[in-house]
Amino acid sequence: MYAYQDKKLYRPASIEKVITSVTALAELREYYLFNTRIAYTGTIVQDSILQGDLYLVGGFDPEFMDEDMNKLVEAVHNSGIRCIQGSLIADVSLTDSIYWGAGWSWDDTPEAFQPYLSPLMLSRGCVNVTVIPTSKGRKPKIEVIPESDYYTVCNLAQSYAPQCGKLKVTRNWLDNGNTICVDGNANYRCTKTLNMYSSKDFFLHTFAYRLKETGISIQSVRYGICPDEATGMYTFSRPLEPVLKRALKKSDNLSAEAMFYHLAISRSGKKNVGFKDAQEVIHSFMKHEIGRNPDNYSIVDGSGVSLYNYISPDLMMEYLKYASSHPEIFHTFYEALPVAGVDGTLHYRMKQGKAYRNVRAKTGTVTGISSLAGYVKAGNGDMLAFVIINQNVLRGKEARAFQDKICEILVQ
Repeated sequence: MYAYQDKKLYRPASIEKVITSVTALAELREYYLFNTRIAYTGTIVQDSILQGDLYLVGGFDPEFMDEDMNKLVEAVHNSGIRCIQGSLIADVSLTDSIYWGAGWSWDDTPEAFQPYLSPLMLSRGCVNVTVIPTSKGRKPKIEVIPESDYYTVCNLAQSYAPQCGKLKVTRNWLDNGNTICVDGNANYRCTKTLNMYSSKDFFLHTFAYRLKETGISIQSVRYGICPDEATGMYTFSRPLEPVLKRALKKSDNLSAEAMFYHLAISRSGKKNVGFKDAQEVIHSFMKHEIGRNPDNYSIVDGSGVSLYNYISPDLMMEYLKYASSHPEIFHTFYEALPVAGVDGTLHYRMKQGKAYRNVRAKTGTVTGISSLAGYVKAGNGDMLAFVIINQNVLRGKEARAFQDKICEILVQ
């Protein structure tokens, strides 16, 4: 119906998650499982001693949370094991050891939107630090979740002390440390989410800590590869749909990267994959299903964080059209997109006018870029697909207002 500069290449920001999501739904299907499992070698003697090793095998589940960790611990405890005479071994061989995507900005850490990628992810590789003021001039109370012995807390803040300056919650990230530092004036209850260095160590050490808390002794902790002959003890599985939903509704980078890597895991046939293996799946799908030459674009991650990503609006349009023409994909994809004025990253946008509830679209924001791509239900009942990428904008509010006005025109 209309196009302007739609063949030019732009950084897509988080609307790249549309490409990842459509490809994942087509290649993996919505009931694909992310598995985290426990296995052991050797034998359990005297009903409580494991004469062998206990393996924790990562499956790159981005939704693995504190309550899921408790299920793993419970499974080991219910097996009767109270002493591991061998080692607790974490198997993270599913992916390579590069913990950030190509072209990611190193100084985005310790923000929660840039986790350290690993096949073992607990609480998305992050902790929630809650600061609670006490009496004036005294140190505030600090609560950190998930509970673990992996990090330490340095509390230099004071309650209701404006002379101490603005409250700061961070960690010693330049040293790759996990000392959570709280400083400044704590005059109200607040929570800050920080990533941990590194995700695999955070998961492993927290798991060991929880086992010890339940009375299971461990001789040593290390990394290794689970042998094929190991006896399975417990598998925790999660379907694709909640991962897809968080990636689109909340624009969660970790969920998108997990789908990106699982495309490689599922289709490459390799036991150890990297981002280039995932790229190959994206390129193959683009060429054979979308009908576009992948050499004309640059896609290097699944989330849109990378500075190296470049696509055109008309390429994005082809993915939206592909999804809408495949009912087995479209229903799940459409339901996972943010709804204007209702939820996700569109919760506070388009609350007035006819666009309210009639736009489902993915947002995208990085410095200098604001984007929006999705679907509109027009007044005559038609479904319209649209892609807007605003480049060279430093005031995102203005770009979002421009996009919202276009959506209102499309609805009418």
